[in-house]
Amino acid sequence: MTSALGWASSLLFGRVPRSHQVYLVTMMALSFVWLLLALGLLVPSIASFLASTTPRPPFVDDRWLGFALLYGVLFLPLLVGLFGHLVPAEGRRPGGLGMVRDVLRGYALTPLISGLLIFLAGVGIVRKLRSRRHGWSDVHVPIVVERDGYDQVVKDLEEVLDTAGLAPTAGNAPWVLTMPARLLTAVSGENVRKLRPDRLIELRARNLRIGIYPSDIAISGKTRDRTRARAAILSRLAASKVHLTTSAEAQKLEDQIAKLAASNGKHAAGGDGKFDAVDAKLLELAVPTDEWDILYRLRLQAERDQLIGAKPGTEFPGHDATQDR
Repeated sequence: MTSALGWASSLLFGRVPRSHQVYLVTMMALSFVWLLLALGLLVPSIASFLASTTPRPPFVDDRWLGFALLYGVLFLPLLVGLFGHLVPAEGRRPGGLGMVRDVLRGYALTPLISGLLIFLAGVGIVRKLRSRRHGWSDVHVPIVVERDGYDQVVKDLEEVLDTAGLAPTAGNAPWVLTMPARLLTAVSGENVRKLRPDRLIELRARNLRIGIYPSDIAISGKTRDRTRARAAILSRLAASKVHLTTSAEAQKLEDQIAKLAASNGKHAAGGDGKFDAVDAKLLELAVPTDEWDILYRLRLQAERDQLIGAKPGTEFPGHDATQDR
């Protein structure tokens, strides 16, 4: 369900402000409720079950519940479309006829989202069983790939994993993971089509699979390779075309740290005051704790790279830099 939410967020709306994610969650919930109501209309036994288990005053008879099912199926998609219109930041929402199209698009999005939620839940169970059979486990790194930055992110991760001794090869992600993106893109229109990469890539190595998606990096493998890959990936993402935070305030500071990291990688940074402005903003930044921790780690990593004269994002725990020099 988390993967489905992430894909829908990235593919339908691009970067979603943290304050607007409640709209996205509401879309998912309403789509699932619509599916239950539609099944209630199509399958009488489900409708009877819903009627018998729904608390109601004595004067509300089964006919009223039947009308509730019918009206829910007819009009819930309009609410899904409305919340979909509200998900992007205000400056990116279309007005006039664009808003009307967004609301009416709910009639296509509602059955599609509800179906994909069930489909992706099944895919997740199958992948989990396969991982357990091989003695693998999964770890996820949430990201927000910058517009037109997907190919560069794939290249950066392929290079750093090769440096880590994992020797990955790139290939297309399985169709069961690319199909939801294509369906959502087909329904959502041209603006969404520009956000989706031409193809989704999976990096493969012995005992390791790494799926790279616009809003998530999924690392599956045995413990040693998985943890080594995660260390290399997290270090490299600090200087790649992604954001590790979601709020606008945190992403702005993230961009500032990245510029500092790239500005003077060959000279020591200690004591010259270049990070004073970043430190001051960290003290005042009202963001969730997990985002603050990410920003603080990125700030320390940027200064560390400058102190040792390393190219930003190339040094990670356990890496022998003398092999590259």
